[in-house]
Amino acid sequence: MNRARVARPNIDAQRCTGCGRCVAACDLQLLSLEVVQWKKFSVLHEPSRCTGCSLCAVRCPFDAITMTRVAAT
Repeated sequence: MNRARVARPNIDAQRCTGCGRCVAACDLQLLSLEVVQWKKFSVLHEPSRCTGCSLCAVRCPFDAITMTRVAAT
């Protein structure tokens, strides 16, 4: 059985500044900004709905998002 692999955003919370550019880039609205201990950062919700377009990674000026291949669900 050959399962397709898709790329999903992996967000490095240490590099993320919470600027929101990735959130604005996601047409499916799967990214949001969350606050933990006074620090804002981006979080991916419903990863199974992500198409792997990588617009979020392209728009991130801090290289906080890398696309990682995962097995399709």
